[in-house]
Amino acid sequence: MSTSGDDVSRDWLGEPGNDSSPDPVRAARASTGPALPKRFYAQAGIAETEGGFRLVLDGRGANTPGRRPLAVPTAALGDALAAEWAAQETEIDPRTMPLTRLVNTTIDGVVDRRAEVAEDLAAYAGTDLIAYRADAPDRLVAEQAAAWDPLVAWAADAFGARLFLAEGVMHVAQPEGSVAALRAAIEAVDDPYRLAALHALTTLGGSLIIALAVLHGRLDAAQAWDAAHVDESYQAAVWGRDAEAETRLALRRAEFDAAATVARLAV
Repeated sequence: MSTSGDDVSRDWLGEPGNDSSPDPVRAARASTGPALPKRFYAQAGIAETEGGFRLVLDGRGANTPGRRPLAVPTAALGDALAAEWAAQETEIDPRTMPLTRLVNTTIDGVVDRRAEVAEDLAAYAGTDLIAYRADAPDRLVAEQAAAWDPLVAWAADAFGARLFLAEGVMHVAQPEGSVAALRAAIEAVDDPYRLAALHALTTLGGSLIIALAVLHGRLDAAQAWDAAHVDESYQAAVWGRDAEAETRLALRRAEFDAAATVARLAV
């Protein structure tokens, strides 16, 4: 692996791909390579640079796979990024670095495509998870209501987005004004890091409103994850937990938490 100059993160992250999808989660996952290189640096930190804070490894600035400076807008987010690198042991494992992968994707794939990412995200405005309710059993109905009804009320108060609720999986058309209000909430996110975080939270949780609640400080990461997984938690309580499914869920949870960290620390 080359560590010359400033290009200290290129090889292990791979070349920027040709995936035209505006989905930051898919792009972040695609950035992981099959081989795990040895850790080649002793210290990870940040250095203030024009417009932000850049990751430095043994004093050398790190780059994204697209050869752009691996930098973030705030020192707090930079410290979290550096901590992820410092936590690597003898090998560098991108699977344990969801924050780095999302930041790379933001810089290489969202900064120049913000309108496209926002448009892709807006597709969730009319199909939000929290609008679709079970009609039985009573316990699940109650758990969904407890988790989601406050968020339905919050979306109406915060954005003027009033939702029609439906039982089952049959599509229900939401009021045009509500869809427009949620699109406006997306378009108001002018920071590319927070936009990427919003997209990741939405696609991982299935709910734009839950993601917006994280972005606006209405929910923390744990509360949002629980709200997005009411059905899964109910099924696990009734039928037990599957080890393989739990492993997959843990990886998604790490990505979700990383997105919440970006949403919280990017401003």
